[in-house]
Amino acid sequence: MNSGEFRRRGKEMVDFVADYLEGIEGRQVYPDVEPGYLRPLIPTSAPEEPDTFEDILNDVEKIIMPGVTHWHSPYFFAYFPTANSYPALLADILCGAIGCIGFSWAASPACTELETVMMDWLGKMLKLPEAFLAGQVGEGGGVIQGSASEATLMALLAARTKVVRRLQAASPGLTQGAIMEKLVAYSSDQAHSSVERAGLIGGVKLKVIPSDGKFAMRASALQEVLERDKAEGLIPFFLVATLGTTSCCSFDNLLEVGPICNEENMWLHIDAAYAGSSFICPEFRHLLNGVEFADSFNFNPHKWLLVNFDCSAMWVKKRTDLIGAFKLDPLYLKHSHQDSGLITDYRHWQLPLGRRFRSLKMWFVFRMYGVKGLQTYIRKHVRLAREFECLVRQDPRFEICAEVTLGLVCFRLKGSNKLNEDLLERINSAKKIHLVPCHLRDKFVLRFAICSRSVELTHVQQSWEHIRQLTTDLLRAQRD
Repeated sequence: MNSGEFRRRGKEMVDFVADYLEGIEGRQVYPDVEPGYLRPLIPTSAPEEPDTFEDILNDVEKIIMPGVTHWHSPYFFAYFPTANSYPALLADILCGAIGCIGFSWAASPACTELETVMMDWLGKMLKLPEAFLAGQVGEGGGVIQGSASEATLMALLAARTKVVRRLQAASPGLTQGAIMEKLVAYSSDQAHSSVERAGLIGGVKLKVIPSDGKFAMRASALQEVLERDKAEGLIPFFLVATLGTTSCCSFDNLLEVGPICNEENMWLHIDAAYAGSSFICPEFRHLLNGVEFADSFNFNPHKWLLVNFDCSAMWVKKRTDLIGAFKLDPLYLKHSHQDSGLITDYRHWQLPLGRRFRSLKMWFVFRMYGVKGLQTYIRKHVRLAREFECLVRQDPRFEICAEVTLGLVCFRLKGSNKLNEDLLERINSAKKIHLVPCHLRDKFVLRFAICSRSVELTHVQQSWEHIRQLTTDLLRAQRD
């Protein structure tokens, strides 16, 4: 493919993408295929001679699309949003074209410097404390990770290195192994499973703190576990506080647990993967109060801020804590400006060496929407969630199972878990809308998350009528 054909095919692909997104409402949100559907539809090995672009594009529609779950459909209400916007798509094209591998400043200066500035832009949108910003001379700063899971793991590994070095400095005879076997990390019982996974990868014990009636971690429960563990000779060193839990969008009490972490010399990491985007709105910023106690903070613009996956924003108060844990400088990666103090090499901030020019997506989206446009988008989703909550409350057969704060509604039929499992089975088998469940305490609960950029009130209303009709059919079938 030469540049002339690329121009022609590129325009065709843009039309294909635009047609797909404009017509996505007409596609069945969840596919009909069974596991293994794709292999019989394609050759068993790559072609010896080139295929045509027309054939490839035709096969996308015939082979790929039947197996796609349409996350950007206005009838997709599962999990949490995954961001999608035209400015971000255009930036991804440019990112692919430039194709730099931005592991160091020298590898592509613009890649590094734009990321540093964009993370400061975003930090200011959230009104993060100045300590988290790089600025001209700050000790903190931000980095784009691939996911919130990576950010949690990076924070845990940095905290582990920091506490080992501190304890060995105080007692030079202590071995790393002796310290490691006593280290304990903590999270709420509502935290994402990636926190447990980080503990497994990091080789440290992870203990869960029982949450309160609103599914939040509180000081009293944390203090009780800490005192018991310290009495047993264990070393508390790391805590993950979740703002906007996956199951029900609950919020750990930062103002309570933050001071405890500081007093106990524990690294406090905040995971706000979904909810963090809402903090750009003044009316939701209070949900971040207490961030000043944290050592690191993370959320995903690729969930709810119209920046396409992958783009997970992580800030640290002292970047030396993060860099110091992972810094290696082989000769082939060194450059003449790395010790200038004016730039950063992001390879020291992350698990992989290579990284894409992801800050382009932030730059395009922030400039083309503006802060006000992004706030309007967040508020629309919150408003639609409240509308759905009102509809549920009007039907006495249902109950709301957790406080509705942002764009997630947790609800269920009054009755047994089996009844609700059967209802969800009917909803997802019909394939008009798509939901996923969660467990809250011992209850099987349905989650209705406002996800799509194109979702409107009519889609929410139609979806609720669909759920009500399926409920009526299910209850009638049980009586019969």
